[in-house]
Amino acid sequence: MKIELNQNSTGTGKDKTDLQEETLRKERTELQEPPMYKVLLHNDDYTTMDFVVMILETVFRKDTSEATRIMLNVHHQGLGVAGVYTREIGETKVAIVHDMARQNQFPLKCSLEKVTQ
Repeated sequence: MKIELNQNSTGTGKDKTDLQEETLRKERTELQEPPMYKVLLHNDDYTTMDFVVMILETVFRKDTSEATRIMLNVHHQGLGVAGVYTREIGETKVAIVHDMARQNQFPLKCSLEKVTQ
C-alpha cells in the first residue's frame, strides 16, 4: 500500500516543498484453517448396533440411513468415521460418546485421528 502526502508550505515566501512520498508497509498475516480431525468409532464384540446408531444420530447428528451406513462400516471394517471436526469439537464428541457408553455399560471406543492432506 502506498500513500502519497502533499505538504505544501505557503508561509513566508518560501518555495513550495516538493511532493513527499512515504511508503507504509502493512504486514498481512495469512489466516490458516485449523487442522481437522476424524472422529473414529471402533468395533467391539459387546456394543449393540442399535446403540451405535443412536450415538451417531444424537451425538453426530446423522440421519438414520447415514448412521446405519457408518455403523455397518464399523461392524464390517472394524472402524468407521463418525465425522470430521476441529480438535476441540472432536475431543468433546469423543468424551460424550465415552460417557454415554459407560452409562449404558458398553465398551465402545471412540478416538481422534488428524486428517492428512
